[in-house]
Amino acid sequence: MALYDIAGLKVNMPNISGRTLAQARAYLSKDQTQNADFTVDVSRERIINAVKEHPELDENDWEYMLTGNDFYRKLIAFDGIVLHSSCISVDEKAFAFSAGSGVGKTTHTKMWLENLKDRAHIINDDKPAIRIIDGKAYACGTPWSGQADCSTAEIVPLEAICFLERSNENYIKTADTQKAIFGIFSQTVKKLDEENMDMLFDIIERIFRSVRLYELGCDDSENAFITSYNELMK
Repeated sequence: MALYDIAGLKVNMPNISGRTLAQARAYLSKDQTQNADFTVDVSRERIINAVKEHPELDENDWEYMLTGNDFYRKLIAFDGIVLHSSCISVDEKAFAFSAGSGVGKTTHTKMWLENLKDRAHIINDDKPAIRIIDGKAYACGTPWSGQADCSTAEIVPLEAICFLERSNENYIKTADTQKAIFGIFSQTVKKLDEENMDMLFDIIERIFRSVRLYELGCDDSENAFITSYNELMK
């Protein structure tokens, strides 16, 4: 058994190696005697079969992706989801900037880090967990943090989620509910059975009741940071 503290849970990952092990080291539990909340254990057979189907990725990459997928699915039973986003902590409050790949999430959060210095840091730059704990939403670091491996093993109250889109004009506005549902659903795990899908929608509904939701149109200029900062930090 190898216990890791991820999103406030004890996760047993006994056989990880390579990239997965390297990115999980910061989450290794100091107390290895406790019971696990759940186990993530991807067999070598699954990894080999995945490589056969998609040889453009090697075994190291597939172990990383498959362990992440198993974690995401099991997290749902603990009132949590993983949201594809770049998530930062500012003054001990978390802000998640979510969008598809290539839209500019990391570019935008880098401007926050550059301007706010010691006030801000990354929680997870690719796949933070969001959990409802005692009725409140929290952003949590996870080892599945992209190629740059930028994450922090912490849990921070989640203040807002911003759904990004590229725009020649910088703006931020309260998100339309239907658009926000699509935004969060498109950036989290979706291939679930009926029971887990029901739990997923329940978690999303509770997240929506707990945090502010925004649509953020932005370019790569300093004004994009100013626009989002002035609204989010009200």
